[in-house]
Amino acid sequence: MTAVPPRSQWPRAQPHTAEAAALTDVIMATFQLNGRFMEVAQGLAAEGDITASWWQVLGGILDEPRTVADIGRRMGMTRQGVQRVADLLVDRGLAEYRPNPAHQRAKLLACTEAGYWAVRRISLAQQPWANRIGSSFTAEELTTVRDTMLRLVAALDADR
Repeated sequence: MTAVPPRSQWPRAQPHTAEAAALTDVIMATFQLNGRFMEVAQGLAAEGDITASWWQVLGGILDEPRTVADIGRRMGMTRQGVQRVADLLVDRGLAEYRPNPAHQRAKLLACTEAGYWAVRRISLAQQPWANRIGSSFTAEELTTVRDTMLRLVAALDADR
């Protein structure tokens, strides 16, 4: 481990611009929000007898089968994390691997009827919850938040 110099010898950080300070505040609020969402997601996922991470991966394949890498990119997860969950979903009959005509080795993960049923049971609890929480905002406010978040994702992707 590297020795820690005395604070008096630490390099000075550049001052934040107003935008950088606001972005830092957004990051901290996002950490807080993510924690709350994950608590709620865990409780809602239990309605389908699955975990929040299983729900997240299933959410990446509800509309069509995808590769593990594609699910990871779409859902903001690592490929390894998706692979671990995908294997568990397949073992439990909630998803299945299918051949991928575009790539011999990268199979497609597809939702099974049991997977769709688990997500449907979750949605029966999620919809009233979303109605309750959403009623504190206008649809326009929430759309603006979403659009701003997507712009942040795009800026982060461009900065890689």
